[in-house]
Amino acid sequence: MEAEELLRKYTTGVRRFIGVNLSEANLSQANIPRVNLRNACLSVANLSGANLARANLKGAKLNVAKLSSSNLRGANLRDADLNVANLIRADLSGADLCRASLIRTEMLRADLSDADLRGANLSGAMLKEAKLPHANFQGANLSEVDLSYAQMRGANLEQATFRRTNLRWADLSGASLRNAELRQVKLSGAKLIEADLRGANLRWADLSGANLSGADLSGAKLSGANLSGADLSGANLLDTSLVYADLTRANLMGVDWMGADLSGSTLTGAKLHGVSRFGLKSEGAVCDWVDLSANGDGTHIQRFSPEEVTEFFNESLPTVRILVDTVLDPASHVALADIYYRIARHYSTLKRSPNIEVSDRRTVITFRLDNDTQLFPMAYMVVLPFRDAKVTQANIKNLVQLLQTKERESLDAGQLRYIERLRGAFNQAIERANAIGSAEAQWFDRDIGRDFFNTPTHIILSNSKSQTLEVQHHPKFGKQRLQAAESDNSMGSNLSEACTHTLPPPFVIFDFVKISSPALDADRL
Repeated sequence: MEAEELLRKYTTGVRRFIGVNLSEANLSQANIPRVNLRNACLSVANLSGANLARANLKGAKLNVAKLSSSNLRGANLRDADLNVANLIRADLSGADLCRASLIRTEMLRADLSDADLRGANLSGAMLKEAKLPHANFQGANLSEVDLSYAQMRGANLEQATFRRTNLRWADLSGASLRNAELRQVKLSGAKLIEADLRGANLRWADLSGANLSGADLSGAKLSGANLSGADLSGANLLDTSLVYADLTRANLMGVDWMGADLSGSTLTGAKLHGVSRFGLKSEGAVCDWVDLSANGDGTHIQRFSPEEVTEFFNESLPTVRILVDTVLDPASHVALADIYYRIARHYSTLKRSPNIEVSDRRTVITFRLDNDTQLFPMAYMVVLPFRDAKVTQANIKNLVQLLQTKERESLDAGQLRYIERLRGAFNQAIERANAIGSAEAQWFDRDIGRDFFNTPTHIILSNSKSQTLEVQHHPKFGKQRLQAAESDNSMGSNLSEACTHTLPPPFVIFDFVKISSPALDADRL
């Protein structure tokens, strides 16, 4: 069919031209919206500037066709072949390009807003400065595509393939790249604000200067990636692989990266204010200094020797462990949960439920904390349900008072501020404990779980350097046969024995709260 015949029939109301051969036809500037050219051959045809809005081009052959500045808004191009076609500045917004072949297609500044490109093959295509907000590229092949400066906010790129793709300065804010293949991709200067990159493969990708603030990179693979100068503030890096990644001068303020692997990575100059360093793998990490200032302005620099790097980046979550010398029965379990719920209502620092492990002989209740400052106050609070509480609290008070001894004279201003902060938190805990005793007294004196809560306890604190400190060990703990032979009241009469617990010397307490180290970041703690 000739182009003139198609246009003549179109003017008479004919819309169906299924399977026609219009290869090399000249339909430039043609106004044929909603035309049905399903399975038609339009290879090497000239359709530049044509109005093909909502046209049916499903399965059509448009290889090497000229479609520059054409209107393909809402068109059906599913399974169509557009290899090496010219779609520069074309309007494909809302178009259906599902499984279309767009190999080496030129789409400079094309508008593909809300387009459906699921499973499409765009390898080697030119999409520089293209508009792609909310486009669906799920499972698409975007290898070696030029998407530099492209607008892709909110796009769906899940499971898409981006090998050696150029995404420099592209805007992918809020985009979903979950499980996407992004190996060796160029993303320098790109915006990935709050993007979903869970499980994505970004090995050896160039993300230098990229903005990944608030992005979710949990479980992502970033081995060998270049993240120098990147903004990762507030990002989720849980269990992320950053082996041999370059994080030089990266902004990591507020990241959550527990379980991340930083082995062999470079972290010199990274901004780390407010960042916990729990559960990291940092063997072989390189770091001369980090910026711990609140605003990332270099006012608080901490330098390291090679030996100090691994220790700095490999802390453990501080914990309070209550070892109860009996097995937790179901009724006591319910009572324990209820009591800690009531304590949390008065003491907001208790924001995590404890981990409870029950063996054949005893119960271990573990509270995980955000930082070391909470250890003594939290221990003071969580022992409240137990008969040993008063003895344990007296021991903790004595330990905190040891921080006021003459050894303070050798401390610097930052370390003294840390002690004052700790004491402030501890005094608040005492006030809260007194308030709980008045408001919830009946919950600590009831029959349910009485045997469990009257059992001897052993209280152990563990700081972020995995150092432990015993704050209470009842003399009858572990002596179950002896306990069975004695009356219930005998334990109460011998509780005073626990008060004779020998307190460690002051320097041990100073070491435990991490203020004896000159590398201590007292402001963060």
